[in-house]
Amino acid sequence: MFAGGIQNIVKVPELWSRIKFVLIALAIYRIGCFVPTPGIDGQALASIFEQAKGTLLGVFNMFSGGALERLSVFALGIMPYISASIIFQLLEAVVPSLEAMKKEGEAGRKKITQYTRYATVGISIVQGFGIAFGLEAMQGPAGEAVVLVPGWSFRILTVITLTAGTAFLMWLGEQMTERGIGNGISILIFAGIIVRFPSAIINSFQMLRNGELGPVTVLIILILMLIVVAFILFCEKGQRRILISHGRRVMGRSAEGSHLPLKINTAGVIPPIFASSLLLFPATIAGMLKFDWVNTAVGMLTPDKLLYNAIYVALIIFFCYFYTAVTFNPADIADNLKKSGSYIPGIRPGISTSEYIDKVLSRLTFGGAIYISLVCVLPTIFIARFNVPFYFGGTGLLIVVGVALDTAQQIESHLLAREYEGFMKSGRIKGRR
Repeated sequence: MFAGGIQNIVKVPELWSRIKFVLIALAIYRIGCFVPTPGIDGQALASIFEQAKGTLLGVFNMFSGGALERLSVFALGIMPYISASIIFQLLEAVVPSLEAMKKEGEAGRKKITQYTRYATVGISIVQGFGIAFGLEAMQGPAGEAVVLVPGWSFRILTVITLTAGTAFLMWLGEQMTERGIGNGISILIFAGIIVRFPSAIINSFQMLRNGELGPVTVLIILILMLIVVAFILFCEKGQRRILISHGRRVMGRSAEGSHLPLKINTAGVIPPIFASSLLLFPATIAGMLKFDWVNTAVGMLTPDKLLYNAIYVALIIFFCYFYTAVTFNPADIADNLKKSGSYIPGIRPGISTSEYIDKVLSRLTFGGAIYISLVCVLPTIFIARFNVPFYFGGTGLLIVVGVALDTAQQIESHLLAREYEGFMKSGRIKGRR
């Protein structure tokens, strides 16, 4: 089924060149994940992360592709850039100068992107200091220090190394978006999650052989993951199609029958990524603050705790609505329909059409937010209860499936644009956009 589509990829030089660029970039990313920051006892740090699954450290380590547990040059991953992007997208809605800059077109977007890069460096510095202070306070299971020579020399070296690593990943992600296939930042996160599959499978089999995991438990986990993936695929392809009637006639025939498709999940994987990014802040800041109540509060923010999940769901719902509002403007759609002589049957053109689309979109967004929340929270709680030897909950599954769908849809579009057969003979792959 896929063999013909894969063969056709090689026949399109531009597409094959873009895919090769992405593969080379991912290889560079994975090599960097194994280059350690100086001054760390790697074995002591690895033993700490063995006990950190299901905590914020485990979540952070998942998004960094395992780079944090080695404290490699890419230990911060791409999360500071995502945090900076969140900040500026929020500021665009409330700061008039940024809103005006956004409306300037390509020149305005370049300025905002430049400010986002500066903010990324600033956030990386803060998080780098947080990690450095936190590492100095850590001890391995036998009481051995994680940091070999603590002090300001170690802290400054760590901050410079981690900040440079994040800046490089930010540049690499932008290059992947421009010269590759798909969204480069999302693909880096996707690669960081998917690369942990082999070790997770090996660990699971070892625990099964040692009797730490029962066969029934493993079967339940596999069934749960399959159900979640099937549910994600079903919801990501779901859409509400609003009938559009056209007043004009094309080639002597009525042009009626087209639809305006509204996705259930318009925001895609952005809400869980943004929400996870914000929830990772307390863990890094806590390392700089030597207060018991701060550590207690951070200890409550673990994926199996009620407070963490309540905040996580609230952030997901907020970002679902926020990102949908940023990327989809019902007023513009209504205005374009009116200018083209098209209309929604039973709805007056203009403001009434805009209000109707906004009403439908708001209901769909609420359903999409509930769907994302269920996928991200429930499997994580179940897996924590089963004591799975790795952190790979619903958030990881949603990101992996969503990014894979988007990337496959872009490859499909390249093939079909050049009159080649796509991946599927029975129909096109539908992305989330």
